[in-house]
Amino acid sequence: MNDRYVSPLSERYASREMQYIFSPDKKFKTWRKLWIALAETEKELGLPITDEQIEELKAHAEDINYDVAKERERLVRHDVMSHVYAYGVQCPKAKGIIHLGATSCYVGDNTDIILMTEALLLVKKKLLNVIAELAKFADSYKNQPTLAFTHFQPAQPTTVGKRATLWLMDLTLDLEDLEHVLSSMKLLGSKGTTGTQASFLELFDNDHEKCRRADQRIAEKMGFSGCYAVSGQTYSRKIDSRVLSVLAGIAQSAHKFSNDVRLLQHLKEVEEPFEKNQIGSSAMAYKRNPMRSERIASLANYVMADVMNPMLVASTQWFERTLDDSANKRLSVPEGFLAVDGILDLYMNVVDGLVVYPKVIEKHMLAELPFMATENIMMDAVKAGGDRQELHEKIRTLSMEAGKNVKVNGQENNLLELIAADPAFNLTLEELQKTMDPIKYVGRAPKQVEEFLEEVVNPLLEENKEVLGMKAEIFV
Repeated sequence: MNDRYVSPLSERYASREMQYIFSPDKKFKTWRKLWIALAETEKELGLPITDEQIEELKAHAEDINYDVAKERERLVRHDVMSHVYAYGVQCPKAKGIIHLGATSCYVGDNTDIILMTEALLLVKKKLLNVIAELAKFADSYKNQPTLAFTHFQPAQPTTVGKRATLWLMDLTLDLEDLEHVLSSMKLLGSKGTTGTQASFLELFDNDHEKCRRADQRIAEKMGFSGCYAVSGQTYSRKIDSRVLSVLAGIAQSAHKFSNDVRLLQHLKEVEEPFEKNQIGSSAMAYKRNPMRSERIASLANYVMADVMNPMLVASTQWFERTLDDSANKRLSVPEGFLAVDGILDLYMNVVDGLVVYPKVIEKHMLAELPFMATENIMMDAVKAGGDRQELHEKIRTLSMEAGKNVKVNGQENNLLELIAADPAFNLTLEELQKTMDPIKYVGRAPKQVEEFLEEVVNPLLEENKEVLGMKAEIFV
């Protein structure tokens, strides 16, 4: 295989489970299940199909004769009819009723819906496990003060756990979108060549009710609540667009998380997992590059760009059917899922091994805290008899001086010393230092973490506890 292109999504990033969902074996076995469902339904609704024919179809549902199908496709240039032929070779008694009344999209489009639905369920499972890991992290560090940033400039402190809830909030929104799309997934059903069910109306002797029941029974046999009410030959390509939009939303959230982790790793406050034998740089042996977070960002960019594909396909379909969607769908939909699968495995792995360095966080906090504490200091000085307006101007001037010491002279922040030396404040250095407890400045952050986990996250996890406990394997 080293002499031909192999997708890195399958070689490096996506799990075996997601790869199988979009494998040829899964697709063609699903085709055969759909042909069985069609034959059973047609028999139940009165067509002359025998139990023996259906049992023959079931006996060969799994052992696909790929060599026969491939050889036939070279001759007829049609994948569906090649597999109808191959199935018929194995099922001589049933070959005359395989695919009866159907068009190629009966197996092609229904299978696409089935595979996307199964893939969405796997994405949901992994998303919930990422949420569970992040919830543990947020709870563990809900009381750890840290500098917050606006514009990547130091701002009023927050806590490490509260920052993690921002990542969590994005993921809960993604979960809402995913569940909405999952709940609305339906099959195409048996709609015929232009969506009118004309072939089935003919088979059922102009019995409209039987045509409707055929759709419903096929859907139920394949595990769906029903079929889309109307269609052309294909289901609306907006379905693919809706599904990929959910994946792109997850990619957005993961990218934001990866950005924050990479910035925090630069500050040496937080670090993604780094294995014992991992090499950070081929030239600089000391480096610990945030490889996992960078890979999340890279794959996320791909998914966010990939969502344009089904949008373009949906907007350019002609009337009841054109085939210019086919090649695009074969690429964009599976690869979007494979990439998001890799993203969620990486996300889970990073959070599971995320390292926090409280001493570095405290050092950075204390370097900036005097500036942030000036309002409290001013209030204490007013209580001690000072003039608020005069003190405000003095603090402004002293803050500029301390800032110059830090930025121009490369010295430590000496604002507290400057304030203690000014008699207008009537405060000792010891008294000022007592105001430097960071937890005093984090507001409701610890409580917000508790409330968010209790009211939003934990109910989600409890509702889905049977899928929790996953560990992600990173291949390279």
